[in-house]
Amino acid sequence: MTPKEIVAYLDEYIIGQKEAKKSVAIALRNRYRRLQLKAEIQEEVTPKNILMIGSTGVGKTEIARRMAKIMGLPFVKVEASKYTEVGFVGRDVESMVRDLVLASVNLVENEHREKSKQKIEDFILEKIAQKLLPPLPSGVSDSKKQEYENSFEKMKKKIKDGEVDNLKIEIEINRKMMSPDSGMPPEIINVQESIIKVLNREQEKIKKEMTIKEAKEVLKQDASEAVLDNEAIKFEGLQRAQEAGVIFIDEIDKVAVSSKDSSRQDPSKEGVQRDLLPIVEGSVVNTKYGQIKTDHILFIAAGAFHLSKPSDLIPELQGRFPLRVELNSLDEEAMYQILTQTKSSIIRQYQALLKTEDVTIEFDENSLRELARLSYNANQKTEDIGARRLHTTLERVIEDISFNADEYQNQTVRITKELVNEKLQDLVENVDLARYIL
Repeated sequence: MTPKEIVAYLDEYIIGQKEAKKSVAIALRNRYRRLQLKAEIQEEVTPKNILMIGSTGVGKTEIARRMAKIMGLPFVKVEASKYTEVGFVGRDVESMVRDLVLASVNLVENEHREKSKQKIEDFILEKIAQKLLPPLPSGVSDSKKQEYENSFEKMKKKIKDGEVDNLKIEIEINRKMMSPDSGMPPEIINVQESIIKVLNREQEKIKKEMTIKEAKEVLKQDASEAVLDNEAIKFEGLQRAQEAGVIFIDEIDKVAVSSKDSSRQDPSKEGVQRDLLPIVEGSVVNTKYGQIKTDHILFIAAGAFHLSKPSDLIPELQGRFPLRVELNSLDEEAMYQILTQTKSSIIRQYQALLKTEDVTIEFDENSLRELARLSYNANQKTEDIGARRLHTTLERVIEDISFNADEYQNQTVRITKELVNEKLQDLVENVDLARYIL
């Protein structure tokens, strides 16, 4: 997608924040541009990492979520707050790269599975047909063989068309092995896998009786293993993560040590920053699929920086995120647009939910304006939690209708400005109450 197309897609879900969308779109497009270059220049072009700064609920994480959907690139979103420096209890920073490789291998596997759909289907039909028509003994006449082959093809067609879905058969399937925890160091994972292979538990087969319809689903895993080239998938997955991977680090401000905190009681925070340095700069990380260089992985970090400032990050880490984007706080108009213009707006969600109970909800234009105004006011008077405030205020307005949905069956309920005011006005005006309830 071109940068304009990426921004147009993000516009459907996120209101405003033009600068952030633009930076992200250019960074993503540069991944594609780099791969078109000659090998020697390609090696030199490093990604320009982005730091998004903006208060909570303005769309930082939403941009990441939507990006993951539109890209065919390996993408992983992690929270900086769940990592600790090596030696402390918790996940070490390198595990984010291992997560990326795992996501990349899964992505490539799904693509290969899609390409080999026909082969996988043939494998499944063949296996089920063999159960229904056991092979002929050796030494039979050619005419019998021909007859058997014709019957076999007819049977495969019946299975494919679902004509015999209710018949029961007994099939052998590989026992699913528990895969080692990907959060562990690769050395331990390799040891675990070796032990499993030595015990030959992997090949253990179990017999199960089930209908042909169920068998078609259950055999998909075995068919994929038989048809797909796992080594090629792992290699391609590793390469793709290395050349085109994107890691989105949310809550980066939680590992910043604010200057007021002179005692620096939490050594693990700075430790996480120091551990992040080599990975963002470019180093080699061991994974269960092999080694991966992180030089060309794009890192996008985001944080609200309520209690700390970007300058509270250690200088070297600041230098690794050369592009800074500030996201604006949401004003009343933005709140209104979020309610009305986004593709999966919260208004549409509530309407769809109550439609399941045969209740139709309609919102007046004025009621939506009032909702936006009161949500914005609540943000101003208490903590600013951005668009998330709309969830609290709207839930408050619709609560009674939702609770008594059975009484409103087959009716249309209009949400008016007066109703919104009645439910919310006092709460928003009374700051002490708003702190607890909104």
